[in-house]
Amino acid sequence: MNKSVRLWGARFRSPPAEALMRLSSAPQNHFRLAPEDLRSSMSHARELERAGILSADETKDIIDALQAIHSDFVAGTLITSFDDEDVHTFLERILTERIGALGGKLRAGRSRNDQAANNLKLYLRRIACELTENILELQDALIAQAREHHDTLTTGFTHLQPAQPVTFGHQLLAHAQGLSRDIERLQDWYKRSGRSPLGAAALAGSAIARHPELSAKELGYDGPCENSIDAVGSRDHVAEFLFVAAMLGVTLSRLAEEVFLWSSKQFSWVELNDSYTTGSSIMPQKKNADIAELTRGRAARLIATQNAMLIALKGLPFAYNRDLAEDKWACFEAVDTLELVLPAMAGMIATMEVNKARLREQSIEGFTLATEVADWLSEQGIPFSEAHEITGALVRYCEEKAIGLENLEKDDLVVVDARLQPDVLKRLSAEAAVAARSGYGGSAPQRVLEQIDRLEKLVQVQRDWARQA
Repeated sequence: MNKSVRLWGARFRSPPAEALMRLSSAPQNHFRLAPEDLRSSMSHARELERAGILSADETKDIIDALQAIHSDFVAGTLITSFDDEDVHTFLERILTERIGALGGKLRAGRSRNDQAANNLKLYLRRIACELTENILELQDALIAQAREHHDTLTTGFTHLQPAQPVTFGHQLLAHAQGLSRDIERLQDWYKRSGRSPLGAAALAGSAIARHPELSAKELGYDGPCENSIDAVGSRDHVAEFLFVAAMLGVTLSRLAEEVFLWSSKQFSWVELNDSYTTGSSIMPQKKNADIAELTRGRAARLIATQNAMLIALKGLPFAYNRDLAEDKWACFEAVDTLELVLPAMAGMIATMEVNKARLREQSIEGFTLATEVADWLSEQGIPFSEAHEITGALVRYCEEKAIGLENLEKDDLVVVDARLQPDVLKRLSAEAAVAARSGYGGSAPQRVLEQIDRLEKLVQVQRDWARQA
């Protein structure tokens, strides 16, 4: 049996037009909220029992039916129809098919307004934990590569120009630190999303479900929303989730951008594994970092979903408006994007091979040791403004002789400035330059290892949170 159910329409003289239903009905992917709707329906059934609308036996029959529906939905045996306007209509149809008129009692004391707000909030709270675990897989890959290359010398860049020697592990950890903050933003969002909209009904609160604090506790919230109008009419928690997703997309895109450079022939820093690259349909020699390119492209989608939600929210009056249905489109687009991108990025980073010799060779190209000269002069009591000028003159001298700073001999120094003494030559190696950066957060190998140890502890704390929340 597949008898249609509508949650509205008794006062209308004609059925809805097909064009209206096509516009109004939820897309198929919105039915993913069925588990959340079923959870909240079970909680609402207990609330109706407390209100005297349902007997204990009726409550049990409804909850048993809802649990069976959940099992069938997970198994993929439930089929939606064109007349199922949304997940609420779909599940009420199935429920009444199975237990008859008793299923219709469940609608008392609630509205699609508080149901819809609650379903998406429950879904996003679950997804926040799942996304955290996906991010942590990428963190594991970055940390493993960073530990292996904590002392692998390479070039640090500013303005995409060679700047100073660093270690490749330190460079990888810069991206890992950004991802840790993305997880912290998800955790902060989770705290602010901890109020249940159930009990707000359409907007004024429910005259039947008058203990929303109990259903909130059952569903894992901290408590009910303070204001029933705000509960159904606000989606700032959705906009904030989308911001976190967009910021995560930007973090991933920046890592992807560097992967392009590292794996290019011109850099040749890393070799990407064949299983995480693609080829060309016309150029047989090509090996493309498509995962990185797709990640960079999908970051644009993530930014767009946040913008779309903010634009939908900006002019809404009073409580619920149908514009708010855009929240599901935006969230599902963001979630689906991240669930594709994160595992692919993790695999690509975990399997890439690093060309240590090439990195070491490039670590001193472009006069990256110049700051070492200026620092040494400052340590001799020379004002840094003068030290800067002396070092610039020394770089010009090297350019004219077509040598690097590391190739200087003591006789070269006095030609430029008498204050340049042979002791400075001890500083002109990538190893010395990196070792000198031994402050907290610096690029000295020992400091990089300490950073890895701290990050691993943070990763474990974040993993525990994701599994417990």
